[in-house]
Amino acid sequence: MITSNAFNYINVLDKAADASYKRETIISNNIANATTPNYKRQDLEFEDVLEKKLLSTQYTDINDAVKNVDTSKLVGRQYTDYAGYSYRLDKNNVDIDTENVELASEQLRYQTEIQSVTMDFTRLKTVIK
Repeated sequence: MITSNAFNYINVLDKAADASYKRETIISNNIANATTPNYKRQDLEFEDVLEKKLLSTQYTDINDAVKNVDTSKLVGRQYTDYAGYSYRLDKNNVDIDTENVELASEQLRYQTEIQSVTMDFTRLKTVIK
């Protein structure tokens, strides 16, 4: 992590990529436990956490808010999704089709975030030359 506020947008992208990777792992675990009795679907919330952190800054401009957000406390929140809900007799609430779609979506998000970080560093290298 870069410690200058001038590069906080890269740090935010880094945290988003970390959360996306963790969410992929959680979704894969849901898929692996799709037939486990009493298993409840897990998920990770990052976008809401990021929004709250950005809104908690004193800045109304999104660029200024990103520059001044404390990224050390920017971590996703893992939770059990619909803990009291189950449409199956074994009380498992994992829908394998939904999980596969969520996994594909999260993989695309992760690839996009990594590509954005790579492009930002490429631009920085070009400016330094």
